[in-house]
Amino acid sequence: MKKNTIIILTCLLISLSSALFAQNARFTTEGVIEFERSNNMYAMIQKRIDKNNEGYMNQFFEQFKKTSPQFKLTKSTLSFSNQTTLFKPVTDNAPAVPFFGEDPSVSQINTTYTDLHTHQQITQKKVFEETFLVKDSTRTINWKITNETREIAGFNCRRANALIMDSIYVVAFYTDQIPVSGGPESFTGLPGMILGLALPHENVTWFAKNVTDRPVDNNNLIPPAKGKATDNKGLKLTLTNALKNWGEYARSMYKSFLL
Repeated sequence: MKKNTIIILTCLLISLSSALFAQNARFTTEGVIEFERSNNMYAMIQKRIDKNNEGYMNQFFEQFKKTSPQFKLTKSTLSFSNQTTLFKPVTDNAPAVPFFGEDPSVSQINTTYTDLHTHQQITQKKVFEETFLVKDSTRTINWKITNETREIAGFNCRRANALIMDSIYVVAFYTDQIPVSGGPESFTGLPGMILGLALPHENVTWFAKNVTDRPVDNNNLIPPAKGKATDNKGLKLTLTNALKNWGEYARSMYKSFLL
């Protein structure tokens, strides 16, 4: 009898502790997230070496490793208030990466405003010398949530996997401590904010380095307004026509412009 009483009391204490924790838990609904994007340049260059160019590309790669870091790091911010987000790149004053220039696979070309209530996005996108204003619905992503967890910027996050654009494998880590279904770039649709994002086969990641919990003025959540108006279908058609003579590099460019 005494043993049963102890077990009951223990269960009650656990339940009470859980309830108190839930009452005191802090859920962030407004703030600014600082992201760091990382491109693995060594891996990206190696993918571009084939039997047709290996002579000069291997020489270039060896020289690149002597003069340039393996990872190209760039910054961006994601401001959010309730169910509205604005993702913006931070100006990168570093010299262009040799050989890649303004290649979209190593550049930040998007400023993205997302209304999670209406599932609408407005993206200002730089495509070579032209700027587009892409207005369309948010991308539908069939996420598969796993049991894997990790801590990012002080938040407990859970892993989810997905496939977008038929071939791009995506790994995301989201936290329900920020109950906003947003994330960097165009990625949304999880039950919490995405603080970590990786496209392993594209050799690029985005990870939150800092989350500032503070009110965000509506003036800091204004959608971009400049650019040639189009939607996703129109942009795809424009890119298909522009890249039709680019050979093997067209596919990489196409994917990067549409992320």
